[in-house]
Amino acid sequence: MKKTVVCALLCVAMAAGFLAGCGNFETSDNAEQETTEAEKTEEVEIWYYWETEGHQVALNKIIDEYNKSQDEYEVESKYVPFADFKKQLSIGASADELPDMVIIDSPDHASYAAMGIFADLTDKFDVSGYYEAPVSSCTLDDTLYGVPFGCNCLGLYYNEEMLNEAGVEVPETWDDLKSAAAALSQGDVTGFAICSVQNEEGTFGFMPFVWSTGESYETINSEGGIRALTLFKDLTESGAMSKECINWTQSDVMNQFISGNVAMMINGPWQIPTMEEEAPDLNWKVTLIPKDQEYSSDIGGENYAVISGGNEDGAVAFLEYATSEESVKYLMSAFGYIAAQEDIAATQFTGEDNEAYKVFTEQLAYAKARGPHESWPDISDAISLAFNKSITGDATPEDAAKEAQTTIDGVLGE
Repeated sequence: MKKTVVCALLCVAMAAGFLAGCGNFETSDNAEQETTEAEKTEEVEIWYYWETEGHQVALNKIIDEYNKSQDEYEVESKYVPFADFKKQLSIGASADELPDMVIIDSPDHASYAAMGIFADLTDKFDVSGYYEAPVSSCTLDDTLYGVPFGCNCLGLYYNEEMLNEAGVEVPETWDDLKSAAAALSQGDVTGFAICSVQNEEGTFGFMPFVWSTGESYETINSEGGIRALTLFKDLTESGAMSKECINWTQSDVMNQFISGNVAMMINGPWQIPTMEEEAPDLNWKVTLIPKDQEYSSDIGGENYAVISGGNEDGAVAFLEYATSEESVKYLMSAFGYIAAQEDIAATQFTGEDNEAYKVFTEQLAYAKARGPHESWPDISDAISLAFNKSITGDATPEDAAKEAQTTIDGVLGE
């Protein structure tokens, strides 16, 4: 009997050990399967330069939603300051340390496409429903090297309460602008501000004034080009515009405006969501940029570009998700942009509470593209330097225009 019990116990122990062994095998198989699935997830890195927190949050929300929607790719984003973005992209290209995708300022697109950094998307992505102008900024030699993110332009914001108190009319011409800015400059308040930093942001703000004279980037050293530079010299010398504008980004200018330190500013619709959140009681409106000969503004916005030789399939897969109607509507609302897809843009800004956006849509009718030219960064540097020097007094508008024109002619081979 005792032997029988012992024998039975041994059998139970052996069976338990066997089952435990089976359990171990099953756990091992599951772990191996999880490891295999983890190995399947390919990383996709995106660089962007937006400094506004709301813009960063919006992009990362789309990225997080995409990551949760599938298991094949894991998208990550990296912020690179605007002032360093082009340098980091050039250094990365030389060192073969580039991301898989970038969100790049539209006028810079052609130059990097010419360098061979961006992948050919002609047969990988359909842009037939997009506005022609944004698509052209992604195109070089009839080859598609990117996809438009969204559109915007510049307009004139003004503090309606300050204008009413000073008895100032909303300016329509350059003369109106100078007189209004002077009348609004009292105490710690300056009448007018514009981003004048020596980079693409500065050029972006200045070019509408050149175009308003009937000139272009190719003819900076002209009567119209010099007149545009002189306008800002006069505004600064009169105290109606602070010399600190050479250090203020577009976001800095907005912060000065919502803080009540500036009565009028040149800026874009992407600032509206932040302004509505941070200064809900501020009484402001938007109008067309005051003109010399004709109204003008410039097309702004960014493009997606896939890096050649990176994870191209993963980047394109994310692009399909990020450019879907639901994603675009969310992003455009968060950024204050106009959709690059015509059918989506047609459904924007139809409500009565979108008056400011409607003005920017009207301003788009007068907007032009910077370039497009594969050497635009060099051209832009020359223009922003002339703009900067005219404001600081480091050069007269005539000398600044002449210096810029020499550089531009050299770039254009003239």
